[in-house]
Amino acid sequence: MAQPLLGLGSADLVQIVTGRGEPPYRARQIYQGIYSGRARRLEEIRGLPAGLRRALQGEFEVGLPAVAGQFQSVDGTGRYLLRLADGRTIETVLMPEAGRDTICISTQVGCPVDCRFCFTALLGLERNLTAGEIVGQVLVVARENGLFAKEGRVNVVMMGMGEPLLNLPNVLQATRLLTDPDGVGLSPRRITLSTSGIVPQIAELGRAPVRPKLAVSLNASTEAMRERLMPITRKYKLADLMEACRAYPLRPWERLSFEYVLLGGVNDTDEDARRVVRLLAHLKCMVNLIAFNPGPGIDFATPDAERVLAFQGIVRRSFPCFIRKPRGRDIYAACGQLKRTADQGSSETSSPS
Repeated sequence: MAQPLLGLGSADLVQIVTGRGEPPYRARQIYQGIYSGRARRLEEIRGLPAGLRRALQGEFEVGLPAVAGQFQSVDGTGRYLLRLADGRTIETVLMPEAGRDTICISTQVGCPVDCRFCFTALLGLERNLTAGEIVGQVLVVARENGLFAKEGRVNVVMMGMGEPLLNLPNVLQATRLLTDPDGVGLSPRRITLSTSGIVPQIAELGRAPVRPKLAVSLNASTEAMRERLMPITRKYKLADLMEACRAYPLRPWERLSFEYVLLGGVNDTDEDARRVVRLLAHLKCMVNLIAFNPGPGIDFATPDAERVLAFQGIVRRSFPCFIRKPRGRDIYAACGQLKRTADQGSSETSSPS
């Protein structure tokens, strides 16, 4: 099997080309051709001499994931089922809006974190994604939709399949490639990583010189409730998570984000909202509320819109608090719904919040 070049940095590429008797600047040509030139094949990289291209072919390939399925929502959201070189599949979601496009990418095949309200948890973990497979999702979806050729902002959120902090080395390498002006060229302000709360890796992420913004999936206002909804809390306690958030080194322009999935009759009371405010006291942060996206096999209900608004009203007296509009429910593309579904979806997931 040919080795993918996608995911390699400049130094790796220098070793490859100089080992074949070529000058180091050829590595820069390959690097820019893959990341900023969006080449799908070696033949598409401009300026490479035919001899070097022949020397690389067979042993190396660009290594983009293949589109195994594409599904379109009535609200414009697109869900991509992508096939990796080993035959495994992952999902990536494009959410277009006026003036910006958001690509939701995966960092693992499946997920080891058994959140009770999430479809991806039903899959378990198969393996980590490589840095190239993480970056490749952005390049494939952007190319399919011409995102880099039009005016507007491109945001990337690592909120798809998997727990990013359990694949941190590859996530950080992917972030460096995505933010390198000679690479994909995105701003670090446009990339967000969402975690269930892996406390030691939160500190490690904070030490990284190039890193995404941090979002923490909170989802409960008490230790007992969070342990019920997110069993990872048995290992990483809520108090320790909050301490890690208080110690996190925010950049001057940055806020922590807290994601809170509202489950009808479970974690959505006024008292829950007041406890959330107390938990987040003295943090520079914002809160995103997500009304549960329902579907078969997950035994929770979506709260009424009035309950969501009441919860928001209490929290936003203390912090910026937003209600995340559900996108792509009809194609299993909404938050918590990614489970490598190979069909368009069903009416079971299309009810409004």
